[in-house]
Amino acid sequence: MRLFAMALVAVLLPLTLVACDEESMMEPTQSDIVDTAVAAGSFETLVAAVQAAGLVETLKGPGPFTVFAPTDEAFAALPAGTVESLLLPENLDQLTAILTYHVVADELLAADVLGMTMIETVQGQSLDVSLVEGAPFVDAAQIIDTDIETSNGVIHVIDSVLLPEEMAAEMDIVDTAAAAGSFNTLIAAVQAAGLEATLRGPGPFTVFAPTDAAFAALPAGTVETLLMPENIDQLISILTYHVVADELLATDVLGMTMIETVQGQSLDVSLVDGAPFVDAAEIVGTDILTSNGVIHVIDSVLLPE
Repeated sequence: MRLFAMALVAVLLPLTLVACDEESMMEPTQSDIVDTAVAAGSFETLVAAVQAAGLVETLKGPGPFTVFAPTDEAFAALPAGTVESLLLPENLDQLTAILTYHVVADELLAADVLGMTMIETVQGQSLDVSLVEGAPFVDAAQIIDTDIETSNGVIHVIDSVLLPEEMAAEMDIVDTAAAAGSFNTLIAAVQAAGLEATLRGPGPFTVFAPTDAAFAALPAGTVETLLMPENIDQLISILTYHVVADELLATDVLGMTMIETVQGQSLDVSLVDGAPFVDAAEIVGTDILTSNGVIHVIDSVLLPE
């Protein structure tokens, strides 16, 4: 009986191994970060930039890496000519700095990211992590998709291109807001009010910038009404109530109780349960440096008395 059992095992074991081998061959192997981004079809500009910077081999390496990946639309939102300029061979160092600012030398899932306030990047500087109206952000970029796992790390999708501090500071307030991708209504209002040239001027300015969601929270039809030519004076009054004729970093703001605006009236500064507010708007993002001042992100539109 024992000899029969041994003989049966001798026959079945090779068959089992063959079946396991066939099963493992049928299972798809996980792609690396680069191949995953290529297959997604929505990161063509990012992939082209990675190739131009000579970082393909690195991002195909063992890692693990976390990549905050801007979509093609995010790159398209940069000021005209920016991408083309970055892809030129003479701008290789700048391109490499930007790309490595999107990469972390560790695998951080969404739960890990949300448990942090700052994340050190391969570029050397750190990303600020925050929640804005319940949505997760790194710097001024919203994380719009998470936990795309690859063989050598994880990809999180973001809606704008991250710029290291010194590079972000090379763009003025208008271009910085445009690149962020979350201030489209504010920019449209600034243009309708004829204030674009002013906010591209030398400044310095501090802008408390309401997000698109903040404008959308206004009563229905409010934005459309304000953008009408006959309401330009009211629009200018509202917009200039968001602007200070000085560069005030977050530490400066928190050291004040009132801030005089370009509109003439003052904003009240307060802390509510530890969160900073100007009037009734919470400051949800701070110290976005530009060439002519600084932007702080707020969660609602400020209205003069």
